[in-house]
Amino acid sequence: MSRYEKYETLAQQVFVAEQKRYRRRIAAGRFLLLFLLLALWEISADTGLLNDFIFSSPSRMLSCFVSMTADGSIFVHMGVTLFETLVSFVLVVLLGLSGAMLLWASRTVSDLLEPYLVMLLEPFLVLLNSLPKSALAPLLIVWLGNNMNTIIVAAVSVAVFGSILTLHNGFSTMDPEQIKLIYSLGGTKKDVLRKVLLPGSLPLIISNMKVNVGLCLVGVIIGEFLAADRGLGYLIIYGSQVFKMDMVVMSIVILCFMSALLYQAIAVLEKKIN
Repeated sequence: MSRYEKYETLAQQVFVAEQKRYRRRIAAGRFLLLFLLLALWEISADTGLLNDFIFSSPSRMLSCFVSMTADGSIFVHMGVTLFETLVSFVLVVLLGLSGAMLLWASRTVSDLLEPYLVMLLEPFLVLLNSLPKSALAPLLIVWLGNNMNTIIVAAVSVAVFGSILTLHNGFSTMDPEQIKLIYSLGGTKKDVLRKVLLPGSLPLIISNMKVNVGLCLVGVIIGEFLAADRGLGYLIIYGSQVFKMDMVVMSIVILCFMSALLYQAIAVLEKKIN
């Protein structure tokens, strides 16, 4: 028993125990809900309430996963998608932080670029997202080639500009009194950045990372729709073209688990930092 636990009051111990029991009940409830949904899905497919050719079923997905595990192909596709997501995520974090710090450090650059970021870029991205993939494919493939670079650029473009704007707005709302104190003690912008801005914005940065990891995964799948011969996005397109709906649904389920794991990884990092 640690020295802190010795001084815990009885009420604190009861509260902690109750919270642990509550978390266990929630975890069990989530597992039971997932099990019931899968069971309902399987029964509906077996009884004909759902067309198992179109909607697949848990057993058919499992069979598809086992067959692709046997030849190792599923791990290749999962690894490619995960690698592209992580690379694009790292690029978004670096570019987002760098862009936000540049806008904060230089008022001239901020005043020059912010109208374009706010008034021109966002409507352009809305227009971009509304276009069919077939309209974008020729441009991206001609510009970058039919390779992984196209996929990573597509993923980065989905998240990076929103990241810059979010972080810059967060930097701009930092406590001005702390910044004045650094300057009054002879500090520079570099000192403000290291002592006030980045430490004070750490919760915002982590929160932004949680959003960006999901956006990067979405962007990677969009990119794999455009130009890929491997990856879960490729499996979805290929499976829909040859009517292998088990493969399509299996890939979507794997993407859901992958997104949840990436999010939880950042949540764990947040807890360790805090």
